Amino acid sequence: MKTQASFLTKIATGLLLATTIIACNKPKTDDKPAVAAPDNKETIVFINQDTLLSKYNYAKDVTKTMQDKGKAAQSDLASRGQAFQREVADYQKSASTMPADQRQTSEQNLQRKQQDLQTYQQNATAQFQTEQANEGNKVYDKIADFVKGYAKEKGYKLVLTYSKANPTVIYGDAGLDVTADVIKRLNDAYTKDKK
Repeated sequence: MKTQASFLTKIATGLLLATTIIACNKPKTDDKPAVAAPDNKETIVFINQDTLLSKYNYAKDVTKTMQDKGKAAQSDLASRGQAFQREVADYQKSASTMPADQRQTSEQNLQRKQQDLQTYQQNATAQFQTEQANEGNKVYDKIADFVKGYAKEKGYKLVLTYSKANPTVIYGDAGLDVTADVIKRLNDAYTKDKK
């Protein structure tokens, strides 16, 4: 799978290089000047995703909300687990004095409760992960929608993201970094939406 992705990347790079060479060697056929980017404006810029997510108030609020929900869910699971452990301890204390049929019934009840607890934990984890993914998608969509309008307004043809976790941009001139402006505008819009 990795070699197939690498192979496709090489093909795409080769096609891009070939297209660029052909475009550079193509004779000029008309006297009209090429459409240029507006003065002092780059057509390709980037946003530092790490900085954006750490300073965008909506993303910070979503992160805080999800952390609080995660802590509450962990606390609930821990509480349920402790209650089950107390039941097991109580059973173990009195098991030697119980009749065999009562001991068997108690063990079956404890096994059922353990399975119920495990099912509850799996469902709670899945529900939390789904909610976390949905909230992450909302943050991404909000940023992507904003960036589309921002790029159009500024005349940018391509907006890249930089992140240490996924470094698609290894180097970018500081003049191409529009992170601070994007954060300011996103936070201004979020403040207006909250009112």
